[in-house]
Amino acid sequence: MTAARFLNFIHRNPVNAAILERLGDLPFDTWLTSGALAQTIWNIAAGWDAAAHIGDYDLMYLDRDTSWEVEDAVIRQTAQLFADLPVTVQIRNQARVPIWYEAKYGLRYPPVRKAQHAVLRFPTKTSAIAVTRDADGSDRLYAPFGVGYALDGKIRPNRRLDIPGVYREKAAKWRAIWPFLDVADW
Repeated sequence: MTAARFLNFIHRNPVNAAILERLGDLPFDTWLTSGALAQTIWNIAAGWDAAAHIGDYDLMYLDRDTSWEVEDAVIRQTAQLFADLPVTVQIRNQARVPIWYEAKYGLRYPPVRKAQHAVLRFPTKTSAIAVTRDADGSDRLYAPFGVGYALDGKIRPNRRLDIPGVYREKAAKWRAIWPFLDVADW
């Protein structure tokens, strides 16, 4: 019931719906993830347009070829596929994250086996959610911490990676937009 409710809410954002509809046109098992999902729910709770205040829409996939040239080709294909949408759609190969993560955040980032497993390392349990569209047209949800935090407006830390600064920055940014959010300390 909760998963069905969550999926119903995210489809009320026409950008989410359009992105999910087109995921099959990309060459990999691609997932819509992170803020665009939870923020849609908070917009609805606030009585706003479902797509308001969403800075970008994040997609993730996994390709064992970690060359920049291959990822860049997927980034360009994605930009073309979503060029008609009035938003920024970003896509990243999760197999490449271990290459740059330590230099950016000072922490080792072990490889993931599936793209959706990257959400296990997101700074919040609240946004550790991914959705893809299966060949039969049904949505598949991956939410290892559940969707309750997002539905209830509760920002909770995910301490799998020691990134309290990233968590606090994200939580403060969200709280400035959606003041009703319940933010837990790191």
